[in-house]
Amino acid sequence: MPISSLKRLMLCLAAPFGLVLAADAHAQQVEGIAAIVNDQPITTYEVRDRMRFILTTSGIQPTEDVLVQVQEQAMRSLVEETLQLQTARRFEVPITEEEVDEAIADIAARNNVTVDEIQADLENAGSSIDTMRQQLRAEIAWSYLVSGRYRSRIRVSDAQIEGALERLAESASQTQYRVAEIMVNLPSSGDETDAERRITTIYRALEQGAPFPAVAEQMSDAPTAASGGDAGWLSSAQLRPQIAQVVQQMPVGSISNPIRVPGGYMIVALADRREGQVTEQFTLQQVTLVTSQVTPERRQALERAAGRVQGCSNVQAAFESVPQAIITDIGTVGANALVPNIRTALSGLQNGQASSVLETAAGLQVFIVCERRLGGPGFPGSAEIENQIVNQQLSLLARRWLRDLRNDATVEMVGDF
Repeated sequence: MPISSLKRLMLCLAAPFGLVLAADAHAQQVEGIAAIVNDQPITTYEVRDRMRFILTTSGIQPTEDVLVQVQEQAMRSLVEETLQLQTARRFEVPITEEEVDEAIADIAARNNVTVDEIQADLENAGSSIDTMRQQLRAEIAWSYLVSGRYRSRIRVSDAQIEGALERLAESASQTQYRVAEIMVNLPSSGDETDAERRITTIYRALEQGAPFPAVAEQMSDAPTAASGGDAGWLSSAQLRPQIAQVVQQMPVGSISNPIRVPGGYMIVALADRREGQVTEQFTLQQVTLVTSQVTPERRQALERAAGRVQGCSNVQAAFESVPQAIITDIGTVGANALVPNIRTALSGLQNGQASSVLETAAGLQVFIVCERRLGGPGFPGSAEIENQIVNQQLSLLARRWLRDLRNDATVEMVGDF
């Protein structure tokens, strides 16, 4: 964009709201074409409207440097949304206005405002709720397309889930960080100049007080953009090494400088930290032969019975040959609540297996593991882990598909602002 045109746009964005709206109402009749995507035009009015929308929803102040980046972001978003909606029409994916209305109502509810207040804020900023509707329409259509094309092809094995749980278990006792992220990807050409400008502009906007979630939602290239950059609770082992090194030194509530990572640049915000709260949980049954009832013969019978155990459903039958044996359902208990010798005896057991015969203060005891799992605040179960893996794969496939659509499309940039 020429500097003179950029200054005119800044004046337009900074003008009194009534004049902006009036000017745009007239401008729509004489608008030029900013780009053509597979013979479908994107007007200069649409680009300016999207720019105002980005500035309004992100809270970024419209300096000259910011406007250059916001224009590029607006063009990038409009081109991608056009491709997504064209693909939806090709596959006859219907998107109703009721679905868009529900999405806007959900956004309003999450932000404790009304839909009318959102519309008024956008109009006061010289934008329109129509640009929000267009963005949401494309998001909904793309979600349907990606799910319909790939969801049935994704298979998550028990081994993948167990592997993910094991990796999570390894880091469960480490300090965990609640982080949000903004990612700027390098272009396919590998030229870092544009990415450096984008991340610098974003960082300056954050320094000036723009809300991190709003900026992430509009400007980040990461899959977490849809959730305001929120990446959830992560341990150092789950973070990129370059990010982990920085986050460990950050105070809660702070924002990092731009960090060079493979594939681009990142800015992270540290919302909170906590010590690892996940512990191993055992669901147990206990067989006790009290001290007064112990004989050499009964000890041998107890050992033989422990070797016959094949799960918690046959405990009674397995130990019926041990006179005076008392079977107790202990329920679920954390490993940290068990005395050391019992915890050690259980450490190598799988579900359904029995420990060796232990000498305790109560007499001779055998412990049967009905279930062992990790548990604690926020620790996911197998179903949640499976859903996370599916979503990660869908996100990767969606990015590849959109990249292929962009590469195969005929996109001509023709507008001059």
